Amino acid sequence: MIEINRIYDEPNKKDGFRILMDRLWPRGLTKDRVKVDLWMKEIAPSNELRKWFGHDPEKWPEFKQRYFAELGDKRELVDQIRDRSKKGKVVLLYGAKEKRFNNGVALKEYIETKKSRA
Repeated sequence: MIEINRIYDEPNKKDGFRILMDRLWPRGLTKDRVKVDLWMKEIAPSNELRKWFGHDPEKWPEFKQRYFAELGDKRELVDQIRDRSKKGKVVLLYGAKEKRFNNGVALKEYIETKKSRA
């Protein structure tokens, strides 16, 4: 099972394996406070895509299309998350204030709809 949470929210004991999937470390937070098990910055959108998107809801469909194309080149990382989620709960952590249009939402959708490495 995969869930997404904002990294600024308090960690929960029931979260399972927590993966920060942002390229940049979130401002004002320490590693002890956020309880991150893995920082997978390589799976985050490219800097160019992140800056272009700017969490603009009107750009959301195109952002997902571009991000999904980037993820196509990161199959090993995607499969690593997918495999871990088969063993237990995985929480994808993101830093954006926007809860509906962010890379966590897009990555979860990609993992759940795209085929594995089979």
